[in-house]
Amino acid sequence: MPITGNTIPPPRQPLYFKSLKELDNWSAGSASKRFDGIVKYKPRRPGVDALNRGKLLVCHDYKGGYTESPFARSYTFNFWPTCDTFIYFSHQRVTVPPPGWISAAHRQGVKMLGTLIFEGGGEEDCLRLLVGKMPTSKTGQVGQSTTSMTLPLSPYYATVLAELARERGFDGYLLNFECPLAGGVEQTRALAAWITLLHSEILEKVGPHGETLWYDSVIIDGRLAWQDRLNSYNLPFFLSSSGFFSNYTWRADYPALTAQYFLSLDPALVGNTADSHSQRTQKTLQEIYMGVDVWGRGSHGGGGLGCYKAISHISPESLGLSVALFGQAWTWESEQDKPGWTWDSWWEYESKLWVGPVDGPVEVPEAPRRQGEPECLHGPFVPISSFFLQLPPPDPSQIRFHTTFCPGTGLGWFVNGNKVYTSANGWTDVDKQTSVGDFLWPCPKLYWEDEREDEIPKALSAFCMDDAWNGGNSIRISISSPGSEDEVAAYRPLWLPVQSLSITSRQSYEASIIYKIDQDSTSELDTEFALADRSLPGSTDDFVCNIGSNLTEELAGGWNKLTIQFNTSTSDGISSPPTHVAIGLVVAILTEEPSKPVRLSFLLGQLNASAHLPQPFSEEDPIILWADYSPKSPGPPGAAARFSGTLTWEVAACFPRLTKLNVASPEDPLSAWNSQPTIDWFPSYIYFNIYALPFIDQWNVGPVEKAVWIGTSGWDGQKNGFDVLPENLPITVPASNIKVRFFIQGVNDRGEVLKWEKCAYIDVSA
Repeated sequence: MPITGNTIPPPRQPLYFKSLKELDNWSAGSASKRFDGIVKYKPRRPGVDALNRGKLLVCHDYKGGYTESPFARSYTFNFWPTCDTFIYFSHQRVTVPPPGWISAAHRQGVKMLGTLIFEGGGEEDCLRLLVGKMPTSKTGQVGQSTTSMTLPLSPYYATVLAELARERGFDGYLLNFECPLAGGVEQTRALAAWITLLHSEILEKVGPHGETLWYDSVIIDGRLAWQDRLNSYNLPFFLSSSGFFSNYTWRADYPALTAQYFLSLDPALVGNTADSHSQRTQKTLQEIYMGVDVWGRGSHGGGGLGCYKAISHISPESLGLSVALFGQAWTWESEQDKPGWTWDSWWEYESKLWVGPVDGPVEVPEAPRRQGEPECLHGPFVPISSFFLQLPPPDPSQIRFHTTFCPGTGLGWFVNGNKVYTSANGWTDVDKQTSVGDFLWPCPKLYWEDEREDEIPKALSAFCMDDAWNGGNSIRISISSPGSEDEVAAYRPLWLPVQSLSITSRQSYEASIIYKIDQDSTSELDTEFALADRSLPGSTDDFVCNIGSNLTEELAGGWNKLTIQFNTSTSDGISSPPTHVAIGLVVAILTEEPSKPVRLSFLLGQLNASAHLPQPFSEEDPIILWADYSPKSPGPPGAAARFSGTLTWEVAACFPRLTKLNVASPEDPLSAWNSQPTIDWFPSYIYFNIYALPFIDQWNVGPVEKAVWIGTSGWDGQKNGFDVLPENLPITVPASNIKVRFFIQGVNDRGEVLKWEKCAYIDVSA
């Protein structure tokens, strides 16, 4: 969350650009390090089962874009394991994804794209895009060309747009040209050539994962004529870009026709031959995304809960085409004004669409048929996730895995189990979004830890917004089991998968989980918890998981922390173990009266995983070295302007003191001290908690324990910075008092909150 009041600091950089002329006023590097806090993209590691299988792209068109408020609960997307690419869409000329959305996607290994769009009235900018920035001085050609000149093509905007993507940390663009091009073939040919310039610039400046995705709109003669599939009318634009996003009003046979047309193309044309020079990367069926509108506007199956009907024709698993899902926030927008609607009811509806209901069938409204459309029979409801592979986030050795199970919205804020903030209307900060546990929805699935064949207990999951370890919430797991006369029922060992992880074989990892027994449990019940990892549920992988002893630590407020070290290997020591595993809890329930029903409820507060470093490589002591303050300039006059400015700080690492050097001679084959590894070891932070405390008088200030939490960093992309507005200080600063002490408290990417003695403060005078 940015702040605890009701005002957002004005952006230091444009959120978006309404025209290319506005973009002309932007220059690369003008933001300095303003967006250094955005998480960098690291790819996930799909297995061989992902070969030739279609992917999912989600195009997020939510109320026109840029409507999320940090002072209210709003829609957030949480089903990243299913998604390969995410587009933040708006109707501005150049849509720049907000920093929080970029970081949320990148933590899960998902690419985030902005949008370049030209709608009605955008014809002039369509032309400007090709010829480049207009001069302000009188200019002209030196001489008259002896040959007829076509429309000149400038690389200017291709370079600027790629620089913008690099500086803001996103991965490319959706190209949406929904206005006719009056220049006809001359202009469309130049446009296709311009796309290759943009794509090359994106690959160079953003990275080899960069994307330029063409939306099915304008065709080769310049007319605006949606084709609803790939064909010769839009092929040149597909060949110039990295992928194709079809319009969503296609007939049921169009996906098959699209695949047939693509397979009829000369392999050299799509880069699939050794001597093909036309493509930087080869094209496959997976780069063709058939559009599906969740709002159902002409989409087969009627959208909504009927989206599965359209996806079944696209057939990502067998046909190999990909899916572009448009307007998935339909679950929020279509329901929010209905009586009795709450955030919890939205989550139930949202998870039903994506992963299915907790129990029972799903009623799907009958979709209207277009005139002349034949009847198309489909089976019962299938959730969207069932069509796609569920991929874990990037390897924790590349991006340390951290989750507080936060959906990106909440009602309060917690620091080490203490509630430091409460909001009546709630808050939304997608930067604080973490995995919600990809094995926990629509409900957790339990497995026996031993060989018994009794009925498995049932488990339910729910967000708990009124108790948490860090962040805004925890997850409540409720396990219920009927009574049993079987003598072994007194001891019921259960395996609860929580989260999938992508790991490197034989790499050593460290993982920890923080949990708390809930009061809503059967009395006279004993439990034992252990953290463990296993093969993925349903997997037949044969491997050995080597797990060290569980280290148990009691934390404040009834919370407990379990920590393990683990790695994987195969029993034969030769073949490769799987790269995807599940991490979760072994829960042993002990009861003296097994004939009575049992109910166990507990909270999951935090889960972390990272590469394990031996002690000699992890001896650094992280600190916040200093804090600074820059007043807003020029500031408005009067008392309301007090304390307007930006806090900044620097982090550092300290090492244990060396009492002596263990080197006796120049030939001694020993290092003088424990050296640091060449892999990432320097302390890294997820966010920083910011506190404020007014001075008692000119010279005295109270203890840090009396400081008031005022927000967290990171929501606006700043790495070590926080903007302060006076109206958002939830403290009373008397007019006679001209000093406030601000405290900066780091939360590192292992989920640890720095102790106060390692944090920094800054005294600010009004």
